[in-house]
Amino acid sequence: MPDYPAATQRSRVRVPLRFHDGYGVDAELVTFHGLTDGREHVAMVLGDPAGATPLVRLHSECLTGDAFGSARCDCGPQLREAVEQIAERGGVLLYLRQEGRGIGLYNKLDAYALQDEGLDTYAANTALGLPEDARDYTAAAQMLTALGITELDLLSNNPDKAEQLRALGVDVRLRVPTGVFTTAHNVLYLRAKVLQTQHTLPLAELTAG
Repeated sequence: MPDYPAATQRSRVRVPLRFHDGYGVDAELVTFHGLTDGREHVAMVLGDPAGATPLVRLHSECLTGDAFGSARCDCGPQLREAVEQIAERGGVLLYLRQEGRGIGLYNKLDAYALQDEGLDTYAANTALGLPEDARDYTAAAQMLTALGITELDLLSNNPDKAEQLRALGVDVRLRVPTGVFTTAHNVLYLRAKVLQTQHTLPLAELTAG
């Protein structure tokens, strides 16, 4: 049994989602009581698993990428792709309030300034005296348990997400990679994720030229 307290569902509400490219789907947003970190994380229930293993994504909030369309990361395209893939199969997207891999928006923007001086995304965090990745997925495990999900396929390029969930008692059956969304502004960021934290992205395709 997991050694963290149980969370409970607080509310559920239907929300029609409409994306800039015309794609739309109805989602059910779920809020929670009792999350260990006290943050307002939201579960987005999409489609109908109909008894199949649900497809799940842990998506860390990225204001610049998700809302503003920043080309410095791949977060916005990953969010858009994940919603459609999960809706087709049935599952849940956990939208986690973990801006900047857990360091917060202002610190993330400070790290961007250091990246402009030549540091990669991880070295920039370290230069600021911050963790390379401060995210903890205990709240995500609580949310999944509260939703009755104990086995899943994880939509992610990040092996740490799967390892943390397994350590928290969640059965991650498969890890399904996301697409590769390169721009002239994010290719070095994506290469750093492969080289520093073993993200499953095709390194040969991530060239700055």
